[in-house]
Amino acid sequence: MEIYGKKYSTKELRTRVGNMDQIAGIRTVQLDDGNERPTRAAIIHTGAGLELTVLLDRCLDISAASFNGKAMGWRSTTGDVAPQYYEAEWLRWLRSYFGGLVTTCGLMNVGAPDEASALRGTGLHGRIGNTPAKNIKITQEWQGNDYVLSVSGTMRETVVFGENLTLTRTVSTRLGEKRFWIHDVVTNDGFKPAKYMLLYHCNIGWPVVDQGSEIIAPSRYAAPRDAEAEAGKQDWYKLDPPTHGYREKVYYHDMAADPRGNVTAAIVNSGFKGKGEGIGVYLKYNKKELPRFAEWKQMGEQDYVVGFEPCNCGVEGRAVDDKLGLLHALRPGQSQDVHLEFGALTRASEVAALRKACGRVKTEIVDSYKRFVKKPR
Repeated sequence: MEIYGKKYSTKELRTRVGNMDQIAGIRTVQLDDGNERPTRAAIIHTGAGLELTVLLDRCLDISAASFNGKAMGWRSTTGDVAPQYYEAEWLRWLRSYFGGLVTTCGLMNVGAPDEASALRGTGLHGRIGNTPAKNIKITQEWQGNDYVLSVSGTMRETVVFGENLTLTRTVSTRLGEKRFWIHDVVTNDGFKPAKYMLLYHCNIGWPVVDQGSEIIAPSRYAAPRDAEAEAGKQDWYKLDPPTHGYREKVYYHDMAADPRGNVTAAIVNSGFKGKGEGIGVYLKYNKKELPRFAEWKQMGEQDYVVGFEPCNCGVEGRAVDDKLGLLHALRPGQSQDVHLEFGALTRASEVAALRKACGRVKTEIVDSYKRFVKKPR
């Protein structure tokens, strides 16, 4: 494997360090400042420049990520917030929304709340992202020639007389990697069918997001969510400088998948055009597992972020999807696997290969996402 620009065998690496955390590892900590206390976190570093902060008490979401000291994800003004400060009513989810590279939304609601969801204590984007993990397992070990780093745990979303769903997550990477993986398993542990919603709010920020940056994605169709997104819809992939008074734009996309069902989308900054400071972030997911995709484009001051949102649902709330017959359901005992991959783009050749793959797909702007969304089987 390659470390610090040179290739080493497993034995050669092991003879050079007393403890592997000298070059790569996981450290568990407790955040202790203000309303982040007493959130537990696992900080992962791979020895290749990738560092992740996984919040053990917030669904094992990725609250911070960086490569060679450059932020990959956007951090909101709230900072990290402990789950006991979660306010479920209506839009108050935003009071503890740290942004981060990954925030999980669901499982009983994604998007705007309605009267029914508010009465059951589920507001904007649901409760799962504020749920602490149980059965946490930290792995740092050689598996063959790979030094594997992983954090796993289970979150349960349940209520007496109602749903009983679990989400078991593993966040993993390896020594020398500039990418990581999330493997989720959503299970219906109850004895009646359960309709559920799942969205991954993947928030990419500066310096990846900047004036002149662009989205590279194999989008076949793009549909503005509302009148706000209608304006400038042809420029859905172009990013602006921080703009005073900017109002968010949301676009639904129908992505073209490769023969294995995978979709890769990325944001790259203008540094690849010759300034020598090129950096990008990519997301890979499987369209069979997450058939829908929303783009959240927010070019405001401080709220300067683009969200990639692969999902099995829309972002207008449970009632809207339910009325359209678009909600997915799990039978008693049934599970659904979801796989995601994230990584840093640092070479012009990587960006060129992605452009070539996505360039074969021409994006058509349509008036409604309902034209290309299929009902679940």
